[in-house]
Amino acid sequence: MDFRLLLEGRFSAEVPLWDDRRQCLFFVEFTQPAVHRVMLDGTDHHIWPMPELAGSIGLGESGRLIVAQPKKLLTLDPDTGEIRHIADVPDEPDSNRLNDGKVGPDGAFWVGSMDMRPEREKIGSLYRVTGKGAVTRVLEHDVEVANGLAWSADGRTLYFSDSRGPWVDRFDFDPATGTIDNRRRFADFTEQSGRPDGAACDSLGHYWSAGVSAGRLNVLDSSGSIQRVIPTPVSAPSMPAFSGPDLDMLVVTSLIPSVSTAMDGAILIAKAPVVGARIHRWQDL
Repeated sequence: MDFRLLLEGRFSAEVPLWDDRRQCLFFVEFTQPAVHRVMLDGTDHHIWPMPELAGSIGLGESGRLIVAQPKKLLTLDPDTGEIRHIADVPDEPDSNRLNDGKVGPDGAFWVGSMDMRPEREKIGSLYRVTGKGAVTRVLEHDVEVANGLAWSADGRTLYFSDSRGPWVDRFDFDPATGTIDNRRRFADFTEQSGRPDGAACDSLGHYWSAGVSAGRLNVLDSSGSIQRVIPTPVSAPSMPAFSGPDLDMLVVTSLIPSVSTAMDGAILIAKAPVVGARIHRWQDL
């Protein structure tokens, strides 16, 4: 793939999210408490400071964004800048914070937590947040670093990873009720093949995983086999996202590792060989 710079900078960016109504891209920073917006041509870059680090974001039916803070959930209105408290996440260990999150086909926001300590343990959980702000713990103390949330194009398979496992599991998913079942291992990874960070699904049934430790994207088929390896010009790609009016542009965010290059931290864009799966909205109306 022919990547070019969408936004040059040292962002340690995560969770790129295409807004089809505003025709723009939102993303968060891993190290700074902020939500960003940029157009796909790199113009109109705007930053909203947040009270605390934003682990992830989702689009609301109302036009607002749901924003995962370390142990609570807020909404941000990009049109007015208004921030509202929605819910607290109870009983999370002090060393944890909310991390990767996405809106599912059920209209709920799904978000996982991670252990921030260097000696990480399996104390991360997975939560489901309804449009009314009701928080349910779906998986308890299950992962070290919750990541890789994505749904198949038909909405009936949920993917979920532990970046430190490092593995990706999949579940049967009921879009009507938001229930999960039949958990099984989808794929295992190594440092060399790329620990699974953020992910996206395409319309043909492939799972695109950011191999954050290997500078590449891993494209897996429905059996969990790597069908394609896509090198990136950054050391630590953090998440791919299908974007653009036709979901045929691939945006890739990146982190800044301890040993980094000039490109690390930039946001990349390229024409995708496939179209992405539908992006869902949080049912907050």
